[in-house]
Amino acid sequence: MTATDEMHVHHGGTMDPEGNALNPVGSDEKTWGWFAIFNIWANDVQSLFGYSLVASLFISYGVGGWTAFAALIAAGLFVMWMVNLSGAAGEKYGIPYPVLARASLGTQGAKLPAVLRATVAVFWYGVQVYFASTALALLIRSVTGLSGGTEILGLTGIDWLSFVIVWGFHIVIFWRGMGWVETFLNIAGPFVYLVMIGLVIVLWQRSDGQLLEATATIFANPEGTVWTEIKGFVAIVGTMVAYFAAVMINFSDFSRYAKDKQAMVLGNLAGLPFNMILFSALALLTTGGAAVVFGEEIINPTEIVERTDSVLLGIIAAITFFAATVGINLVANFIPAVNGIASLAPEKISFRKAGLITSLFALVIGGFWNSFISQFGISGFVNTLGATLAPVFGIMIVDYYLLRKEQLSEDDLYNMEGGIYHYDNGWNGAAVKAFGLAAVFSVATVWVPWLGFLSGYSWVIGAVLGGVIYRALAKTPIKT
Repeated sequence: MTATDEMHVHHGGTMDPEGNALNPVGSDEKTWGWFAIFNIWANDVQSLFGYSLVASLFISYGVGGWTAFAALIAAGLFVMWMVNLSGAAGEKYGIPYPVLARASLGTQGAKLPAVLRATVAVFWYGVQVYFASTALALLIRSVTGLSGGTEILGLTGIDWLSFVIVWGFHIVIFWRGMGWVETFLNIAGPFVYLVMIGLVIVLWQRSDGQLLEATATIFANPEGTVWTEIKGFVAIVGTMVAYFAAVMINFSDFSRYAKDKQAMVLGNLAGLPFNMILFSALALLTTGGAAVVFGEEIINPTEIVERTDSVLLGIIAAITFFAATVGINLVANFIPAVNGIASLAPEKISFRKAGLITSLFALVIGGFWNSFISQFGISGFVNTLGATLAPVFGIMIVDYYLLRKEQLSEDDLYNMEGGIYHYDNGWNGAAVKAFGLAAVFSVATVWVPWLGFLSGYSWVIGAVLGGVIYRALAKTPIKT
């Protein structure tokens, strides 16, 4: 397929799973209402890590519960504002993140941040496949009573069976296209909430009505000073913004399926502040109930379930943890990985091919995670890639809103051999320089000890620096 062919093929309606993964979606595929957008965030919040993170905020930061809640709401509103900005072009033109990035970084330059984002996503996709398989293994053990037998590469026979089943389950979902992804997210989000509410009810009954009293104790912070509350507030906001940072960059990968701008905005409003409040309240009540029933504040929900000694609850919990982990994997990892990989050769790598490539990496990473990869201290590598990506957000926002006044040439975005976004052999020098300079500082917050106090806000600082430097270097006005 030539560049000219690709430039015209993309106007052809719905996205075929066998077709170009980066094609703009047609009007008949823009079917996601506010509830679907809401469930993107529900699934992004409802991971085991997300539960432990939120529960720990009420315990580890030395602030009162109301301060923690205020910080969570503030973080939700800030992230909502950010994704409304980054998702607008995706909703308007039906384009994914790697294509949107072409407008500012160039048709070739955009491949760099797309591949970096895909690298982070592929790694965590494999890890989350493994974590989801542990929930299925728990379910099998709860039902059969089997232990699993001899370990191979750190996993028993049941563990390996569970891993392969979960790995295949992901393939079944994406093989059917984004419609199945939407369906799974819409089922998983509400289901997880129902089970969390059920767990709170069980703990309420077992605590003889003392759950609220224990929760109030967590809320109380009699020794905290005003300065402690302020520092804790700022730290919690930074932590939660960092948690959502990756999805903020590539939210156009999802907003492109929104029915209209109103659906996107309403879905983000319900999905972020509301989800933060509801999920945090349930996590807090569960933590408070566990403190009464088991005599300690437990922030890991799997440990709470194990201590209840209920086979039925164990089965329900295993299904819930499975749904929650697969949900966040599809949102935060699979879609950006597929689009990033497809950007390398969009005319050759279809949605399904990119999905299979992602799955093959996941098979290796997830299969060897427990025995080898987790011991390599890989988090520094992943955090570095995440910090490197931060300036891209600022560059894209400044380019789209300040320089182009929200107007893009769709044909030129798909013209890989010429057009206004081809710049100098496909690279926009101003954006590349801004990207490099700002990324140096973002990465420094990960590795330089005396900049460690900024690590919680490295993403925000990197994004602001990227935007400011790009605005100073870019030629204006830009005609689209």
